[in-house]
Amino acid sequence: MPASVGRSLIFVDIDGVLIPLRARPSGVSRRWSDRAADGPDRHGNPLLDRLDPADGRRLLALPGELVWASTWMAEANTVVAPLIGLPALPVVDWPDDVEGPPRGVHWKTRPLARWAAGRPFVWLDDETSDADRRWVAAHHPQPALLHRVDPHMGLTGIDLAAVRQWLDHGDEVG
Repeated sequence: MPASVGRSLIFVDIDGVLIPLRARPSGVSRRWSDRAADGPDRHGNPLLDRLDPADGRRLLALPGELVWASTWMAEANTVVAPLIGLPALPVVDWPDDVEGPPRGVHWKTRPLARWAAGRPFVWLDDETSDADRRWVAAHHPQPALLHRVDPHMGLTGIDLAAVRQWLDHGDEVG
């Protein structure tokens, strides 16, 4: 990709991506409920037990700029990031006055393409579809990978390998 474009953005959703719908196999996640009351899980969300602490390290190893793209908003930095070893990341601020998306297109698609401001990007989410891919291909000037994570499994090594391959060769994939 041209040097003037900059590093690719990596938009990361939380629910269904870092917090799968099913509990992870024993030994993968840690029990966060044992933390002190003033710790990062002060909200008492039992689903935080499904976070894999290794996901932070694996995401940081990707050659791109991580950005939260979740309805967790600022709590992504205050609650989730400390539990998986991520620093505070930029957060997409979802506009309140978003006009309805085109039929079949996810409500996040247009705001993310706008936030990317012409930069290549990866979007890790459990709700992306072919309609989103077509919309981005038609409206975003740089390559983009909209990678759907299985919400029952959450982020896996296979997902991260696909993202890394795309980031290493994104200018060829489009």
